[in-house]
Amino acid sequence: MQRKDKSLAALIAALAWPTMVEQALGAVVQYVDTAMVGRIGAHASACVGLTASTTWLVNSPLWALATGVLACTARAVGARDDDMARRTATQAVLLALVSGLALGAVTLAVSPFLPAWLGAEESLRRDGGLYFAIVCAPMLFRAAQVIFSAAIRATGDTRTPMFINLGMNLMNIVLNALFIFEARTISVFGLSVALPGLGWGVIGAAVATAISHVFGGAAMTAVFWRSGRVSPRGRRIRLDREAMLPCVKIGVPVLGTRVATTLGHVVSTSLVTSLGTVALASHTIAITAEEAFYIPGYGMQAAASTLAGQSLGEGDLKKLRRVSMMIMFATMLMMTVTGGVLFAIPGAMMGLFTRDAAVIAGGIPLLRIVAVSEPVYGMAIILEGTFNGVGDTKAPFVISLACMWGIRILFTCLCVKVFHLGLAPVWLCMVADNVTRGALLAVRYARGNWLKALTPGAARS
Repeated sequence: MQRKDKSLAALIAALAWPTMVEQALGAVVQYVDTAMVGRIGAHASACVGLTASTTWLVNSPLWALATGVLACTARAVGARDDDMARRTATQAVLLALVSGLALGAVTLAVSPFLPAWLGAEESLRRDGGLYFAIVCAPMLFRAAQVIFSAAIRATGDTRTPMFINLGMNLMNIVLNALFIFEARTISVFGLSVALPGLGWGVIGAAVATAISHVFGGAAMTAVFWRSGRVSPRGRRIRLDREAMLPCVKIGVPVLGTRVATTLGHVVSTSLVTSLGTVALASHTIAITAEEAFYIPGYGMQAAASTLAGQSLGEGDLKKLRRVSMMIMFATMLMMTVTGGVLFAIPGAMMGLFTRDAAVIAGGIPLLRIVAVSEPVYGMAIILEGTFNGVGDTKAPFVISLACMWGIRILFTCLCVKVFHLGLAPVWLCMVADNVTRGALLAVRYARGNWLKALTPGAARS
C-alpha cells in the first residue's frame, strides 16, 4: 500500500471508529430496550414496534437538515473558510429550533389517532399511542442532538458525539430498569439484591427514552456552543440566505429520500400488522436484531460523508474518488463477515429479546433472508454517504423513491393482500429493494457523471 493510501486509511479509521462505537452503543441500548419490553410479552413488543417506522418518518427532516449542515460545513472546513463554517453553524441553530418545535407539535397532535390509522388491534392502540407521544415529546432536544452533531462531525471530531451518546445510552438503560419493571429482588453471587422499580411497562420504556434524549440534546448543544471551529457564539441567530440556501438545497432531496423510504416502512408495517400480533412482534424484533450488523456500514458512512465534503472543499477530486472506493470496499468486506454471523445465529439473536417461542420461530427465517444482502446494503450505505457529503442528493432520492415504492411496497402489498402470503415474502421484498438500490447507486457512481456536476472550484482531478 502506498504511503498516501496508508495515510488515508489511518484518517478513515480515525473518523470511523468513534462512529462505529456510537452505533454499537445505540444498538446495545435498542437491544436492551427491546429485550426488557419483550420480557413483558408479545403485546408489549407489538406496542413498541407499531409506531417505530413512524418515528423514523418523523426523524427524517432532522437527518435531512443534518446532511445539509454536514455537507456545507465539511466543504467550508476543507476550504479553510472558518467564517462560512460559523455562518453555517448559526443557520443550524435556526434549523434545530424550527424543526424541533414543529415536529414536536405535529407528533403530539396525531399520537392519539396513529395506532388506528396503522390498523392496529384495539388492544394495542392506547399503549401504542402513549408510547409514541412520550418518545416524541422532547423533539426539540432530539433536533439539537442530530443537527449539532452533524456540524461537529464535519470538522472531523467524531469522538465527542460518541461520548455524549455513551452517556445518553447508559442513562437509558438505567432508567429502563427503573421504570419498566416492578420492585424486585435478584440474586447476585448468592446475595439477594433489592432493585427499585415503578412497574410502568411500555410507558416506562418511553419515559426512559424521552429523558435520555433530553440529556443528549442538552449535552450536544453545550459542546456545539463551545466548539472552536463551528460555534455560533457571539453571532446573531438570524436568517443568512447565503449560508442557509445550500443547506436547504442539499437537505430537501435527502428529506425526500427519507420520507419516501420511511413512509414506505410505515406502509409496510401497516401491512405486517394485518398478519397479527405475533407476526408484528417477530417483524419488530427481527428488525432490531439486525441493526447491530449494520454498525460497520453506518460507522464508515460518517467517514465517507465527512471526507467527501472536505475533499470537495479542497478541490481534490482524485482524493474524493480514492477515499470513497477505499471506504466502500472495506465496508463490504466487514458486512460480509457480519452477514455470515447473522445467518449462523438467528435463533440466538431473536432469543435475546423475547421468550415467546412463536415469535422466535417467526423471526429466524427473516434474519437469514436479510443476512445474504448485507454486503450490497453496505455498498449502498457508503455510496449514499459519499453523494450526501458532496451535496449530490437528487439522483439518490429518485433511486430510493423508485425502489421503495416500485419494488418493496408494490410487491409487499401483492404478497399480503392478494396472495395472502406470510412474513418471509415481505422480507424478500425488502431485500429486493435494498439490492436494486445498491446496484443503481453503484452504476451511477461508476459512470462518474456526478463528478462532472460538482462546482468548478472543485475541478482539480
